[in-house]
Amino acid sequence: MTSITDPPQGAFRLSMLINDTRYRSYTFQFIALIVLIAAIAYLFANLRSNLEAAGLNISFDFLRDPAGYDINQRPIEYDSQSSHLRASTVGVLNTLIVAFLACVTATIFGVIAGVLRLSNNWVVSKLMAMYVEMFRNVPVLIWIIIIFSIMTVSMPAPRAFRGDDPAATMLFDAFAFTNRGVYVPKPVLDSGGLIVVAVFILSIIGIFAYRRYATKKLYATGQLLPTFWPSVAMFFVPTLLFYFILGRPITLEYPSLQGFNFQGGIQLRGSLIALWFALAIYTGAFIAENVRAGIQAISKGQTEAAASLGLRPGRIMNLVILPQALRVIIPPLISQYLNITKNSSLAIAVGYMDVTATLGGITLNQTGRAIEAILLLMLFYLTISLLISAVMNVYNNSVKLKER
Repeated sequence: MTSITDPPQGAFRLSMLINDTRYRSYTFQFIALIVLIAAIAYLFANLRSNLEAAGLNISFDFLRDPAGYDINQRPIEYDSQSSHLRASTVGVLNTLIVAFLACVTATIFGVIAGVLRLSNNWVVSKLMAMYVEMFRNVPVLIWIIIIFSIMTVSMPAPRAFRGDDPAATMLFDAFAFTNRGVYVPKPVLDSGGLIVVAVFILSIIGIFAYRRYATKKLYATGQLLPTFWPSVAMFFVPTLLFYFILGRPITLEYPSLQGFNFQGGIQLRGSLIALWFALAIYTGAFIAENVRAGIQAISKGQTEAAASLGLRPGRIMNLVILPQALRVIIPPLISQYLNITKNSSLAIAVGYMDVTATLGGITLNQTGRAIEAILLLMLFYLTISLLISAVMNVYNNSVKLKER
């Protein structure tokens, strides 16, 4: 029996926000959000009052002032009279370059080591196990310093290439390995060079599209299309065809010894190489374990069923095991890519001028704008991390198991 003072059936009561499981989680999340906003507002108010008491304010005008320092690795034009904003941009590009190179290389190392660690060959399996255990259990900073020391101590000086040291010879008369870094040919684009580059990029896209089509056709009809030689043809033929039709619009500028150093070409400094390979081999060991776990998560019955159809081991791995293992591999792989990007801030240990060394180091010390510099640094790493997560999550959604 319902009392006349009771609310009508189905009416909303405030007590339902706590007692009703349909609303309780939203209530606590809303309360937590209000507390977080209040805490942030209090911290900013406290910061503002302290700055006013000290006669300071938050301003980013310092970014327009001349930087007054040099940067050794410059992907774009820069000199000491450029602005702090320009110096920070160079640091950002240096961070993105080493992070991209390390992510690609670490993925290659990790996939190869993860697959080979499950090999039936005892020697290969144990060698990969040694690689994983050795590299992932030593701090990445140690590997950075070790590789940098090898680059600076074991390599010959540029002047040795004059003939003083028989071991100091250029590889194919194009690559010079010195204690100042590695000098490689630099591509020079003439008129029509961008067209050749665009054709090459389209060829890469075409290879992925064709292999995807071949896989779908195999699953749908059982017809096995060749993929290796068509991929090789698409990789070379269109680019070479346009290269010669347009009159060889891309040439190479080779490094040459002039005085006591090499001139021309591209100089990959030892700090860049040390940071690149240290991050790659260190993170590759973790990726190898992710790959091994993903493969072992697939039932052995999948392998046996594929083998019973006459598929070779290589095709079983490419067509049956890895596509299913990706659903397990991709989520932790995202974390490894984020770790590479954030660990690149260790570049300052070997003098590689990334964004932490420029904006968070020299610029901060010269201008005294610690709050502004740190806020910009945090914003950069937050933005890059969110972009990596977004892109990888899109790929993860494309390979995850879809229910019908």
